[in-house]
Amino acid sequence: MGSTRPSMQELIGRRRRAGFVGRVDERAAFRRNLELPPEDERHRFLFHVHGDAGVGKTRLVRELEQIARETGALTAYVDEGVASVPEAMTAMTRQFAAQGRRFKELERLLAAHRERRYEAEAALVMGGPEEREGPSAGSLAVARAAQVGLGMVPVAGAFAAALDADRLAQGADRLRARFRSQEDAQLVFSPERVLTPVLLTELAGAADTAPWIVLFLDTYERTGPFLDPWLHDVMTTDRHGSLPANIVVVTSGQHPFDMARWGSFVDFRTDVPLGPFTEAETRGLLADKGVRDEPVVAEVLRLTGGLPVLVSTLAESGPVGPEEVGDPSATAVDRFLKWERDPVRRAAALAGALPRRLDEDVFRTAVGCPEDDARSLFAWLTGMPFVSERVDGVYYHDVVRAPMLRLQRLRSPRWWRESHTRLAEAFGRWRAETETGRHPDERWPDERWRELRLAESYHLLCAGPPFPLPTVSRDLVDACAEGDAVARRWARTLVQAGEDADAEKTGFLGNHVLAALDRGGVIAALVVLLAEGSLDARGRAAAYTVRGVVLGRAGEHTAALKQFDRAIELDPASASAYEGRAVARANRRDYTGAVADMDVVVRLAPDTARTLAMRGDYYRMTGDVEAALRDLDTAIELDPTSQTAWAVRGAARHQLGDLDSAMSDLDRALDLEPEFGWALVRRARLWRTRGDHERRLADLDRAVALERDLPWVLCERGDALVRAGRHEAALADYDRALALNGEYASAYASRGACRTAMGEPERALADLDRALDLNPEYFWALWQRAGTHLALGALERAASDAARMRALDPDHWQSHQIVLRIRIRQLVTDESWDRLTELRDGLETTHPELPAAERADIAERLTELLAGRSTPGERHELGP
Repeated sequence: MGSTRPSMQELIGRRRRAGFVGRVDERAAFRRNLELPPEDERHRFLFHVHGDAGVGKTRLVRELEQIARETGALTAYVDEGVASVPEAMTAMTRQFAAQGRRFKELERLLAAHRERRYEAEAALVMGGPEEREGPSAGSLAVARAAQVGLGMVPVAGAFAAALDADRLAQGADRLRARFRSQEDAQLVFSPERVLTPVLLTELAGAADTAPWIVLFLDTYERTGPFLDPWLHDVMTTDRHGSLPANIVVVTSGQHPFDMARWGSFVDFRTDVPLGPFTEAETRGLLADKGVRDEPVVAEVLRLTGGLPVLVSTLAESGPVGPEEVGDPSATAVDRFLKWERDPVRRAAALAGALPRRLDEDVFRTAVGCPEDDARSLFAWLTGMPFVSERVDGVYYHDVVRAPMLRLQRLRSPRWWRESHTRLAEAFGRWRAETETGRHPDERWPDERWRELRLAESYHLLCAGPPFPLPTVSRDLVDACAEGDAVARRWARTLVQAGEDADAEKTGFLGNHVLAALDRGGVIAALVVLLAEGSLDARGRAAAYTVRGVVLGRAGEHTAALKQFDRAIELDPASASAYEGRAVARANRRDYTGAVADMDVVVRLAPDTARTLAMRGDYYRMTGDVEAALRDLDTAIELDPTSQTAWAVRGAARHQLGDLDSAMSDLDRALDLEPEFGWALVRRARLWRTRGDHERRLADLDRAVALERDLPWVLCERGDALVRAGRHEAALADYDRALALNGEYASAYASRGACRTAMGEPERALADLDRALDLNPEYFWALWQRAGTHLALGALERAASDAARMRALDPDHWQSHQIVLRIRIRQLVTDESWDRLTELRDGLETTHPELPAAERADIAERLTELLAGRSTPGERHELGP
């Protein structure tokens, strides 16, 4: 059985709440508000606590949270530990779950949001080309790897935040169509639009069983820039749905509310300005702690100015007589620890201020004492009023920590450097432990690894030279690849290190990057880092690589290539730059160039299954199937669990006509990943080759269910539905594909072919014309349009399209087939029946380039034509 004794944290919390003094009016007002029904005009839905640092905002907010809990309320507390609206929602759901209320659908979507950030490369590769090849599974491997870091092409959150508003607007329509679904696209582009309605629905369900739900948003001066517009939208509009009336929101920060935004909400909110304690409140707190001697009380009043965090700290120290009142010129730190007589505790409190976040392990390293001593000292420290506990650790109050750091830095610079170096080494060891047995590409996506690296960097920066700023700048580049939120954390750490260590250059860079992120997202931040000058050649190459990836995702593949070229010039050994350029070239259909770049990647990073699978796929796209199979065989040997390698090898074997082996490979890929849409489409094509159209359609139905908003998958099923004679259903798929991407040439071409089969040649021509406007070299669309022209008797237009086909690919059998059909139509028009008979009888000899099945089909149709002596307008069976 578990222990019934309260935990240390619970005991500390009880003592703190029992000793909470002051803010009587504020607490009473909040308590009265929870006694009023939401319908009462006196009820307020929003409280905003504000005041200078040190006035006790967080402590009051935590006390209000306890008051809410006592009424049976469901509560959630969010502070500067989050850097975006989705992160705030994640913090809320975790706390709700701890109170017994799971927000399951929101948790699912938040997990999907995090996954899609790392799969944003799918926006680059999953849109389907304008012809029927389908997306490259090799490039798809980049997306499915969900790896960031610059050991591979950076993906992840760089995309959503990296584009400024203009660029995002220009590329959004194209990119949305390339995601797994509209929901997935919005989870990258505007996650709040997807997540907020679900949050409101979940809150509504919880509100039916809880008397109140209270959301506490602390450190609003830091979280407000992204939370405040969202909160205003949620509370004052029904854009995302209805907010339950029994929800109360408490915000807390250094600044008053933005009246330009919240002015019209004045009758529904309560402003809670906090200043220093009044003299009566200060005396009350001191008396509660047994400090009643008037000279001592007077000195505390003078030293603290009523600032609650200082009053509380001095009260906890328990001075007993006027002889303990020190020199009025005592330092700020002496004020905090004046009456702590134990020199070990004083030293521990000072050393504990060095890390930004504490747990027992970090504290023991900072203090440098045995484990048992560290445990008891840590328990004492966590009971002090100037520290607060959060979900991720213990933090000093800024008002207390800042002077403690200044004191130690100025008193003993050598001790300062040694202490920060020791902490940096410890965080470095812990970081290295997380890397054991993992590929370097797996580091940056790991939040735990990032936090350890960030702490290590902070302490190295505080320790000062010889730690080079270029290393931190390089980390900032990698952080930009993770997106706006991670980049902000890194930049804020530079600002804090600059302030704490009095390192002007470090702080300047951090502030400059933060301003750039506010101005234009990650792209602007990368411009700053490139211009700033501290990046070495490899760091600059990494920055250009990230820029290339961002441009590629926006569809600017030519511009992306220039970025990758610059990266390779700076760092010829950058595998990520070559890989990025390979993907960009593949998206421009330069598969030969993509193979050349992947050759370099394979040399730089040999024996890597993913890179071999990518090169194998690009080889397949060039038509060099034998080379593709060599790479894919090796990739599978290196990683038998690579569904991508199995699927691509299945597609390659299909191209060779090895149908049984192809089916085995595709089945294996789908055993490994049953929801692998690309493999389902490829297996459907294999069923088509085998003539099993029922299974073909079954696989495509599954693929559409998984990838319901991918245009190329919808077109694949549309083609299968045409083959099954279900033309109206096929049109619905083509229409859906074009609704998702109005510039998808393949959908226009397929819809045109469908309309030809339905006997609507004029409407078919409109679609085929549009397809060829979008892609003038679209061979299959030319073939379809030539056949439609023939059906309408427009021989000259058919001949013109046939000439364009021969110019594009003179050896393709369809180039020969369309010329033959034009000749047949001319002979029919001329009623040259004898020559048609000769043509039919000599097809095998005169047209060996045609597939045997095609020759047989033409011969059969010619036989029917000759038997019926039909006029040209009566039959269209010789269409494509």
